[in-house]
This record gives sequence, structure tokens and C-alpha cells, in this order.
Amino acid sequence: MPWPGGAPPEPAVLAAWLADARRTTLALVEDLGDDQLLGPRLAIINPFLWEIGHAAWFQEKWLLRHAGGEAPLCADADRLYDSAAVAHDTRWDLPLPPRAETLGYMQAVLDRVLERLARGPVSETEAYFALLSIYHEDMHTEAFTYTRQTLGYPRPEVLLALAGQSLEAGAGALTGDAEVPGGRFLLGAAPGTGFVFDNEKWAHEVEVAPFAIARAAVTQAEVAAFVEEGGYRRRELWSDAGWAWREREGAEAPLYWRRVDGGWQRRDFDRWLPLEPHHAAIHVGYWEAEAWCRWAGRRLPTELEWEVAAAGEPDASGRSLAAHKRRFPWGDEAPTPERAQLDFRGLGRADVAAFPRGDSAFGCRQMLGNAWEWTSTDFGPYPGFVTDPYQEYSAPWFAGHKVLRGGAWTTRGRLLRNTWRNFYPPHRRDVWAGFRTCRPG
Repeated sequence: MPWPGGAPPEPAVLAAWLADARRTTLALVEDLGDDQLLGPRLAIINPFLWEIGHAAWFQEKWLLRHAGGEAPLCADADRLYDSAAVAHDTRWDLPLPPRAETLGYMQAVLDRVLERLARGPVSETEAYFALLSIYHEDMHTEAFTYTRQTLGYPRPEVLLALAGQSLEAGAGALTGDAEVPGGRFLLGAAPGTGFVFDNEKWAHEVEVAPFAIARAAVTQAEVAAFVEEGGYRRRELWSDAGWAWREREGAEAPLYWRRVDGGWQRRDFDRWLPLEPHHAAIHVGYWEAEAWCRWAGRRLPTELEWEVAAAGEPDASGRSLAAHKRRFPWGDEAPTPERAQLDFRGLGRADVAAFPRGDSAFGCRQMLGNAWEWTSTDFGPYPGFVTDPYQEYSAPWFAGHKVLRGGAWTTRGRLLRNTWRNFYPPHRRDVWAGFRTCRPG
């Protein structure tokens, strides 16, 4: 795989990120007992013991074996950990090595990788696959957090020592819409901007009409009002598919909510907390977001509108879009703790008014970090799509999934940019996802 353009990170940076990703993985499982490492057989999660081994296997496969031409470190690794070949429901039944042996395999892979980077020089191909394995593990560490949430495991307090506390507590609500002019816009990632995934390729010009998008995500208080007014029981607010899902699920409120003494609580890992009114709503699926929009007289943004609001800039007249496109909502500098709630910081969300220094050119806040945001767009390929070497990343999911944008508090800042596309089936609400809305018209 040729490097896609731009300077790859230095070997020392790659080594630091590889070590950091692995340290985070281990921190998220170190307090779990052997029974918890397997956990129950559920369609939306993996057994931790399998998943941590898979993360190391992926790194070995692509960086050591594919890019480096080395022999396998473990004869059974492909049979155990290849997610494309091992059916999900069978992963609890595999003869997985016990904890100590799995951790030993993970360390052996990392040691070999760091040894290779230290020897130098590192080719562009090796840099590409090093980044692929880092970002792959980053995505799994986010999955580890929602698996812990799903299973009611304890809050991973150990991450506070790695991530630090959140900065902007008690920032409150943020109302109003940002007015975004129409014009021509390059949707997707441009060549020469460094590593991107295949589903971001390549930037292509599209026309966007003027629109108005909320400056902030929908809050828990706003969703609670929908619940209180019977939104989950009003058939007219739901699409046919959404209502069928609601009836199958028996949903009466967002996942992990309960009513106590006339108010609402939410489950945060293994503890119940009073609902924070100004936090972005999470654990809502696409169908719930769609129904809320009908109730509120709003609509979900398209993926195009979301990216324009995050990455676009007005031209000198203010009546059209400028040619320049930002890598991040605030500009082209990498994320910092003052701009976005990322990297597990504070082990939770901030109020939707927090982080004004992260605003987009149009005044939209928290378009990166805090909570993933559903869009109305079906996940599919951009024009001219070609799979990258990791062929299972995008193409198998081009049906039945919706695009989400922006990242959550559990997402690593090094992974994100305005063109990054996430995707889930519309019924998924175990993930750290919420939504922002557009004004109709």
C-alpha cells in the first residue's frame, strides 16, 4: 500500500502511539475477573478475552507479517482471532488461551513491533500499517468502554490516571441554530492529507443548499421532555421501521434510563446517577433520534450538511462557501483538551456548551468529541470507491447502516478529523451516540 501523501509520523511517534494504545487496552481489562473476560454471549459485544487477542493479532498480521514479511508468532492465531473468518457467535466457544498466555502474546507482538521501529528506517508502507494497527486498537478500546457499560461492569477509574479530568464542568446549555450558506463543497478526504480510511476517499465536489443546523447536540433534558410527553407511544412520530423496532424492543425511554421519585436517572457503568440536563443525550438509536425530530419539528442533518457545518468556511461575502476546508472544526491544528472532549478525559461527557474554543467557522460546538452524532445518510461508498488492503473495514457494511460523525468522549483524538465516518445499524443504542438537528426547509 503506497503512502497516500503527506509526511508520515516519525518512528518515535508511531512507537509512542503503539505503546499508548496497548496501555489503554490493558487498563480497560486489568480489573476484570476471568468470568468477566468472557462475559455473556450477546450479538452487540465480543468476549474481552477474544477481543484483546484480536487487537494484537491484527497488529501482527498487518505490520509484522504483511508489511515486514515475518513468520507468525503464534501458529493458531489466524484460526482464533481473524474476525473475517471466525463467526461472531462462535467466539465464546473457541479454545482461547488463558489470560496470562494471551497477555504474553500481546506483549510479544508489541515488543517485536517496537524493535522494528527502533531499528529504522521505517518505510512508508510500514508507517501506513503501523497507523492502521494503532487506529484499529483505538477503535477497540472505545468498544471496550461500551461493552463495560452494556454489561454493567465498574467504571474504568484507572483511565483517569492516563486521561486526566475534564476541563469544562457546568457549562450549561447552548441553544440556537447556525446559518450555513450553500455552495460547492468537497465532501470527503483529499489526497495528500495523510492516512485516511477507504470510505473517506476521495473528496468530490457536491452542491449543498443553504441550511440551518443546531449549534449543539440535543440534550438529555430535551429528550426527557419527549419521553414525558409520550413520544415513545405516539405512532405518528415514528417511521414504519422505527415503530416496528420500538415495539420489538419495548422501548419507553433511552437505554439505561429509569424513573425514580418522579425524575430520571441513567446508568453509568455500574452506578445510577441523576440525569444531567445539559449533557448531550446518548444511548439513543437512529429511530429514536428520527422520532424526536418529528416531535420537535426538526430533522437530522445529512452527512454532507454535517461535514459542511464542521469543516466549511464562509467566503468573504458570507453568502457562499469558501474554497478552504478545515481538517478540524476549529482549524487545522490537532485536538487539544481545551477544544474537545476526547481520549476518555473525565470518563464522561461535558455539558453541550463546553469547549467554545472548539467551535466551527459557523459556530457549531462539539462537532468532534463528547458524543457521536447520527446523520440521515445511509452508509455507502463515495464515487470511485476502491477498498484498501484491510478489505473488511468498509465494504461489508455498505447496506443497513447509517453514518455517524464527530466522535465521543471515548474516541482518541489522533483518530479523528472532519471527514471521518462512523457507521452503525439504526437500532444500535448501546454505543456513545446522540444527535444534533437541522431546521426544516
